[in-house]
Amino acid sequence: KRLPVVRHVGAAAIFATFIPSALVYYKVLPDAVVTSVTDFTKTSNFLYLFIAAIIVGSIFGMDRHVLVKGFLKIFVPISIGSVLAAIVGTLVGTLLGLGAFHTLFFIVVPIMAGGVGEGAIPLSIGYAGLLHQEQGDLFAQVLPAVMLGSLTAIVVAGTLNFVGKRHPSLTGEGRLQPDEHDDEALRPGETISTAPLDVRTIGAAVVTAVTLYLTGVMAQRLLDWPAPVTMLFLAVLLKLAHAVSPDLRAGAYAVYRFFSTAVTYPLLFAIGVALTPWDKLMAAITLPNLITIVATVLTLIGTGFVVGRRLGMYPIECAVVNACHSGQGGTGDVAILTAANRMQLMPFAQIATRIGGALTVTLALIAMAKLM
Repeated sequence: KRLPVVRHVGAAAIFATFIPSALVYYKVLPDAVVTSVTDFTKTSNFLYLFIAAIIVGSIFGMDRHVLVKGFLKIFVPISIGSVLAAIVGTLVGTLLGLGAFHTLFFIVVPIMAGGVGEGAIPLSIGYAGLLHQEQGDLFAQVLPAVMLGSLTAIVVAGTLNFVGKRHPSLTGEGRLQPDEHDDEALRPGETISTAPLDVRTIGAAVVTAVTLYLTGVMAQRLLDWPAPVTMLFLAVLLKLAHAVSPDLRAGAYAVYRFFSTAVTYPLLFAIGVALTPWDKLMAAITLPNLITIVATVLTLIGTGFVVGRRLGMYPIECAVVNACHSGQGGTGDVAILTAANRMQLMPFAQIATRIGGALTVTLALIAMAKLM
């Protein structure tokens, strides 16, 4: 975070994630540390607690009118960016000799598929059925593109944060649209306590976030709809219905501040140790692959910048949300938003990752079925 030059392009998030991955691969970290961190990360679902706290806290603190407008408008740059990124990425890969079919389905689509668990795995399962090949082999082919795409997005997000500091007119410093502010509008009879937040209020906010997430998990089991997305929309509904007291909103925002400040880098370390295979990342670093991945991600992010500006949104914030569409799922969202110093965009990042990823996987499998 203090290194010259590279700190401006997200070096803190990159180092915190990928150096632990290398340390595991080269067996520098003790086995006991690797085992305990991996077991905790994979069995505790702590990542989803982090995402729940960030989403609920940021939504409860938003202006409700801007919130609705933001959710409706953000689909436009994500959709246009996805289409243009698919076209540009496929053309670049084809020109570099990778072949149109391989470039589209094994490089471009995985980048925008929504990560590993919700993207690469279902994508490889679908490919296995259509191509009559082993799912494990296909998973190994699509995973490097997911990881390198996420790494590229982290670097670009850090660069956008640096650009925003040089050109303040391009950024809302985490606000998606002009005139957006923390919502303090009260219903008749409501008052905001001026007393310091106590443990009970903080605890109630944590329980609220966990309850919303568990409701999302139940909906996922019944309706096969991603739990974080369900949680996100439930939080929005509670916000719009004035169903959350001012004290609880303040508690939720305090929880958001704690998680975004104190938990982010330890979580990135755990992600690097448990969920980031260094050998897969290194295997994909060939010049044609790298150029194709960078072209795809830059097109996606650049489109978000331009379209967001045309729609009256802050272009840097819109570009960062589009960057999350090329991230490594929830882990990528955390790293990208950390590099951009805009963790409050997590609700919109989840739309780009979860809904955008699910649509990408579905359309890709339909397209491959038509071509077979």
